[in-house]
Amino acid sequence: MDPQRWGDPAQAAPLSPEARGLVELAFGSGPRLEQLPVGSPPAGRLDPRLLPGLGALVGEEHVLVDDLTRTLRTRGKSTPDLLLARAGDLSDAPDVVVRPGSTEQVERVLAFAVEHRLAVVPFGGGTCVTGGLVASRAGTVAVVSLDLCRMDRLLAVDTTSMTAVLEPGLRGPEAEALLAAEGLTIGHYPQSFEHATIGGFAATRSSGQSSAGYGRFDALVVGLTAVTPTGTITLGSAPATAAGPDLRQLLLGSEGTLGVITSVTVRVRPLPAVKVYDGWRWPSFAAGADAMRTLAQTGLLPTVLRLSDEAETAINLADPAAIGGGGDEGCLMITGYEGDAETVEVRRAAVSAVLAGRGGTPLGEGPGQTWVHGRFAGPYVRDAMLDEGVLVETCETATFWSNRERLYRDVRSALEASLGEGTIVLCHISHVYETGCSLYFTVAAQGGDDPLARWLDAKQAAGDAMIAAGATITHHHAVGTDHKPWLAQEIGPVGVRVLRALKAELDPTGVLNPGVLVP
Repeated sequence: MDPQRWGDPAQAAPLSPEARGLVELAFGSGPRLEQLPVGSPPAGRLDPRLLPGLGALVGEEHVLVDDLTRTLRTRGKSTPDLLLARAGDLSDAPDVVVRPGSTEQVERVLAFAVEHRLAVVPFGGGTCVTGGLVASRAGTVAVVSLDLCRMDRLLAVDTTSMTAVLEPGLRGPEAEALLAAEGLTIGHYPQSFEHATIGGFAATRSSGQSSAGYGRFDALVVGLTAVTPTGTITLGSAPATAAGPDLRQLLLGSEGTLGVITSVTVRVRPLPAVKVYDGWRWPSFAAGADAMRTLAQTGLLPTVLRLSDEAETAINLADPAAIGGGGDEGCLMITGYEGDAETVEVRRAAVSAVLAGRGGTPLGEGPGQTWVHGRFAGPYVRDAMLDEGVLVETCETATFWSNRERLYRDVRSALEASLGEGTIVLCHISHVYETGCSLYFTVAAQGGDDPLARWLDAKQAAGDAMIAAGATITHHHAVGTDHKPWLAQEIGPVGVRVLRALKAELDPTGVLNPGVLVP
């Protein structure tokens, strides 16, 4: 991987001449973003005399202090992260990378960290976009990146209960390949799927592009094991329980601040025999959203359900021949169906009848196939736009259906007002519930002389608008450090005290991902 870019370098590509022409037309020909050569991180601050002790816990070959390994564990993959890396700033690099191979080794590493005041940052795929991999150094002497890549096994499969136990270091494609050999799937496909891990999905409450049919990842988790500095906890003895508050929910979304998740038991489904994706056109974003609400509230959801607003649709429809024809007016909806042939046929017909009855225009399978083939490509396009000096970043939120229109309007207005004339704000809905939905915004604007400062100002404006509208600060990107100021507003002073009390009980010395999540 390239610390200054997303994903697999082999999949990266510059903008085509045609696309570059459209970018110049939209944003002008501003300065290209300089990308300095990848340098070396600051010298590690870990006392070298501690290295043999760590090596005795996990094997000395799994304790790494070389510059490249430390560089590749620096920050995540948000646009601010990449802008800092492109400018040669590696100041947040960990001091040592430690790769445990079991729950027992994680226990030993945490005990060692407590004894020697080492901050520990759990690391999976490194795809975090909210500053969740940047630990505060206050009160600690060095930062350990706890790389879970060796914990990559499918531990158990229960085809009677339809559950599977997986280790946290499994990347999305690896987990699906292991389960496919058993005829099973999790069905969790966030945009980060190719690089993110099972542990990361759990620790951030990830929500995938097929959430309408399979559910959010936290809804799929029926059990887990987590190591805390005060002991190891194993949860999930039954599919449901009334034995007090559900303690699994304390670890799900905890972002490595309360414990290190070392195994996850998830609900699985039969591997689908059929996958079909359709396109629909709607006269407006509001009309399409109302149709989505109808499907959610009648319990007639497809596996995939997403709706682009007019601006995002205009870009998606730039090449009409690629998606089945038509102009660039209205809004594009994608519906997807996965399962056995009979189930897919019945549900597709039922959903299509509702959508047609609500005023949708069917576009056939072309738009759906185009979306499937490009569903993980967005971050690569972001990198290519950054190369051209165009600032591109995303933010997301969620609210109740009755508040959707206000939230959509207010966040768009806040972003446009902050970034100024020429800003393009795109939005889609891709996660729906009976009571509400998420809104996912993509922003593009001229980067100017200081693109990082421009985005941070815009992010502040967007976050303030979300909270003022009564929405959540994040639906599935998690809190990290970026969303902490708004989290305190969202959960209130009592909620903050609850989080702090949990932190004090499970991590009394504060070694687990300090500075992240907890206000």
